[in-house]
Amino acid sequence: MTEGRAHFPVEPWSLTEVGVDMASLAVNESVFALANGHIGMRGTFDEGEPIVVPGTYLNGFFEERPMPYAEAGYGFPEMGQTVVNVTDGKLIRLLVGDSPLDLQYGDVVAHRRTLDLRAGVLRRVTDWRSPAGREVRVTSTRLVSLVRRSIAAIEFQVECTDDHGDLYIALQSDLLANDDVITTSSDDPRSAAALDRPLVGELHEGRGRHAVLGHRTQHSRLRMAAGMDHDVDVPDTATEDLLVSPDLARYTLAARLSNGSPVRLRKYLAYGWSSRRSAAAVRDQVEGALATAKLAGWDRLVAEQRELLDRHWDEADVEIEGDDELQQAVRVGMFHVLQAGLRAERQPIPAKGLTGDGYDGHTFWDTETYVLPVLTYTAPGAVRDALLWRHSILDMARQRARVLGHDGAAFAWRTIRGEETSGYWPAGTAAFHINADIADAVARYWWATLDSDFDRDHGTELLVETARLWASLGHVNGEGEFRIDGVTGPDEYTAVVDNNVYTNLMAQRNLREAVAAVARQPETAGRLQVDPEEVDLWTRAADSMRVPFNEKLGVHEQSEGFTHHEEWDFEGTAPDQYPLLLNFPYFDIYRKQVIKQADLIMALHLRGDAFTLPEKIADFAYYEARTVRDSSLSAAQQAVVAAETGHLQLAHDYWGEAALTDLQNLHGNSGHGLHIASLAGGWTVAVAGFGGMRDHDGRLTFAPRLPPRLRRLAFRVVFQGRCLAVSVTQQQATYRLVYGDEPLQIAHHGEPFTVTAEPVTRDVPPAPDVEPVRQPPHASPRRRHRPTSD
Repeated sequence: MTEGRAHFPVEPWSLTEVGVDMASLAVNESVFALANGHIGMRGTFDEGEPIVVPGTYLNGFFEERPMPYAEAGYGFPEMGQTVVNVTDGKLIRLLVGDSPLDLQYGDVVAHRRTLDLRAGVLRRVTDWRSPAGREVRVTSTRLVSLVRRSIAAIEFQVECTDDHGDLYIALQSDLLANDDVITTSSDDPRSAAALDRPLVGELHEGRGRHAVLGHRTQHSRLRMAAGMDHDVDVPDTATEDLLVSPDLARYTLAARLSNGSPVRLRKYLAYGWSSRRSAAAVRDQVEGALATAKLAGWDRLVAEQRELLDRHWDEADVEIEGDDELQQAVRVGMFHVLQAGLRAERQPIPAKGLTGDGYDGHTFWDTETYVLPVLTYTAPGAVRDALLWRHSILDMARQRARVLGHDGAAFAWRTIRGEETSGYWPAGTAAFHINADIADAVARYWWATLDSDFDRDHGTELLVETARLWASLGHVNGEGEFRIDGVTGPDEYTAVVDNNVYTNLMAQRNLREAVAAVARQPETAGRLQVDPEEVDLWTRAADSMRVPFNEKLGVHEQSEGFTHHEEWDFEGTAPDQYPLLLNFPYFDIYRKQVIKQADLIMALHLRGDAFTLPEKIADFAYYEARTVRDSSLSAAQQAVVAAETGHLQLAHDYWGEAALTDLQNLHGNSGHGLHIASLAGGWTVAVAGFGGMRDHDGRLTFAPRLPPRLRRLAFRVVFQGRCLAVSVTQQQATYRLVYGDEPLQIAHHGEPFTVTAEPVTRDVPPAPDVEPVRQPPHASPRRRHRPTSD
């Protein structure tokens, strides 16, 4: 797939496409996607073509496929899972006279599409002249409801804009399954496996303006149904027809238009799926949802979407003064993060959300490490649901641990339903840090919400079973240190190593949080048969955790012996040889000091309580020179630590890279779907980077500083039933409670104080005086513009 870079006007609360740019078609399909965590619809045109990836997705709905191996090994997964492009309800084709509206033919007089971040809708206005010279204006608004989980809707209007007399048009509103649009294949392992007609028809019904199609997958045996219904307003004579077949339901409206008298069609869509219920039961679910949506009507659907988003932005908005492009990008990213998880409801949050088929629709560890922290402090209910999904697959994780010869639970590194689906064993088998990442998200959610029901019924069990894995996986050496050997950390260019610092420190937190949880929940601990000897083992393992340090260099080792590896030949690596994984053998990459993505640097952020500031400064400088950022996960974490260690301009540069990953297609693959974790990084850099927020041990602390260009940064976070507002300038930071009955204890640059509704202002101290750091050749972030005075 060849993808161009899209260009968008800089606007504070919207993202707009002006004109039709075929080179960036795939990227625009991703960035204009609408979703709610259950339904995802790529931003394809109403008329269906031109198109690159015709994606409509249901979270958790996938097809199985065999995993081929040249040489299989013990414990290798046998089946892969790929997200299915389900029945497409977005299609509304238009025939103008005898010419189909197609933006590749006729003349596009004007075209504008806008993603409205406050209203939560995608609007489109196109003025088009047919080859026969007739002119029409098409106006559409598309919505995937954040309030009604099963519902999407489209308002589509056509009006004649020429003075050539009456015009006959036809609208064809479709439900289309097994779309045969051919997408370009890719050798990139991050793209999706191809599925050939994955849906088998089970039922098709229609009456009047209403139709339902039911399908199942051939191998995973999942069932889904999609339904549509319509309201129409016509100015004059019109005819209607409905065609229903196993893979196509089509409602056709033919009408006569005169100048200034539009035809308006409102299309209501409902989707549902199940792994257990019958085809009739899934159909009935869809029928019921569709009936209530149509009863509410278009205006109500739009109004309740706006009401929900007004409440969300009141508690979650980030305001940036001094970089309008980043202001737009951060809000776009936050909107897509919300769309990815708000109504997932016990389903995973995939790496691409529901915006594309990249990575086969799988979820990874970055959900807990990048996405859930944002939602914890902006939409905590979505985090509860995501962690309930993790709890629902706990038995699979236990079984996986047994297969690998360990106690506790070993969660899948890559999955849709819960089974491990990665055939790349250094990650799929050895990247055990995902268990500590999940535990970290559980602990963060507990401390941020004090949700005792979740803690008792789900959270403690997740913490206990992940702690049991570490106790089983590690061992105490002759020097009394607890070691975790033979694992892969976040950096996929350094695989199967001993004592990865990130893994060990996150496991240490996991063990300590499990100890605290069983003390809070003795009945749950009893049910799980946790005895004092096991708790003592966790405590001793945490207290004696091995954290390798090179005394000569004065830096921590990313993993045991990493600093003794041969240096990568960066000078001999050409710009077009990145990403390295597509141009060099893994064997050569693994044994050199070259880092795909932030690993130890991420430990400096998430386990910053385990390092001193001088250690962070030295570690950041060392690893910055060896990190090539072949992963979109890297820039946000590098930005956070750069800000903390005094490299404020560099942090600003990395912030731009994280937030603009998809809007500027920086990794060349945004057409396969958005990088949800990187988009979450836009919020993370604002709040944890320049806001300096840390949440160690359930206590919020702040150490804000701004880069030279920014005049002001403001954000809000929800915490333990309160909403805290933080506003930072170059000289001062102000804190106040927007709501909440109880004062909140926080700290500003190490100074503890109490926040109430009355603003508290503190001076911002100068940043540490540090030497500049360097990056590998061709791996420096693009510079954000400095103020003129610089």
